[in-house]
Amino acid sequence: MNEPIFKEESYKIIGCCLEVHNELGPGFLEIVYKDALEIEFQLSNIPHSREKLYDVFYKGKPTNRKYNADFVIYDKIILEVKAFKRLSDDNLLQTLNYLKVTKLKLGILANFGESSFNSKRVLF
Repeated sequence: MNEPIFKEESYKIIGCCLEVHNELGPGFLEIVYKDALEIEFQLSNIPHSREKLYDVFYKGKPTNRKYNADFVIYDKIILEVKAFKRLSDDNLLQTLNYLKVTKLKLGILANFGESSFNSKRVLF
């Protein structure tokens, strides 16, 4: 059986997410969770970029659209933050599209809106 991609890094990211969810619980806006995550990443010495801007290309040409990744962690993992009552297939597709744009291999879709923290690994 193959080892999951970026297992150790994913474990640390999910640990930070769990810490934020345990501290705040559900019910806040996404921006509050992002602010708290940024603090938690700093406290945990996890290298990250927030709202990193990427161009979207079509056939090698830039479109008029840009993508702001919620977080790029360790320069190799996208963290997409949500605060919904339940994740949907659209959320998974959005994260997959972000991986296509960034050319990164792993995304973590983190939902803080449920009573228990929920996350999904999305591979490209």
